[in-house]
Amino acid sequence: YPCDITDDESVQHTIKSILAEHDHVDMLVNNAGRSIRRGIYHSTDRFHDYERTMAVNYFGAVRLVLALLPTMRSRRFGHIVNISSAGVQAATPRFSAYVASKAALDGFSDVAASETLADGITFTTIHMPLVETPMIAPTGEYNNGPITSPEKAAAMVIRALIERPKRIDVPLGTLGDLGTLFAPHTKDRILNQMYQAFPDSPAAKGQVDKETPSDVPATPSRQRHSRSRIRKLGRRAARLVPGTHW
Repeated sequence: YPCDITDDESVQHTIKSILAEHDHVDMLVNNAGRSIRRGIYHSTDRFHDYERTMAVNYFGAVRLVLALLPTMRSRRFGHIVNISSAGVQAATPRFSAYVASKAALDGFSDVAASETLADGITFTTIHMPLVETPMIAPTGEYNNGPITSPEKAAAMVIRALIERPKRIDVPLGTLGDLGTLFAPHTKDRILNQMYQAFPDSPAAKGQVDKETPSDVPATPSRQRHSRSRIRKLGRRAARLVPGTHW
């Protein structure tokens, strides 16, 4: 059932068609999303980046949830899986538009879950890491952190549908949560180093190709080595922290 989740009329038409043919929907996975990796300083004239991520990642998901809640409540059963991001927990630099939209969805889910629990409607939030899909292709090597295969990401979604835990996190996200709780200033300093080490991609800068412009000096080898070291340290630290699944 094709649907433009940014358009209210399209969502209502699609949900009406689904319910007419199948009577009800047992489970909903809000997986549609838009990711934008662009630093704040390259976003000052691009407010539409924030609007379009919210349109898909937050308002689109909320539209579908609200459209299905009445039938789920009448049947006293429903499970909703929202695909969030480990970036929400880590506050990943250069993802301010994307992280903010996913954080909004997290907040909505937490409130909705407390209100609908007695009606048999439950929520699972998956704080997904970077997944190797075409969505991250434009930024390619500029992405930091471990990248998960589509198969592993799909397995996380299947687990959310079968076991229905409150949330599924990965080690990188847990590490971010711990940093926020116990060492917020240190976390900011570490993330600033990460911000310095992983620059905006040519696409984020509005460049046509990925070649280094002739008027911009090449990155010194020492700086490239520093970036590589920070990347390796971050991945090693993430492996030491277990993901939470509850």
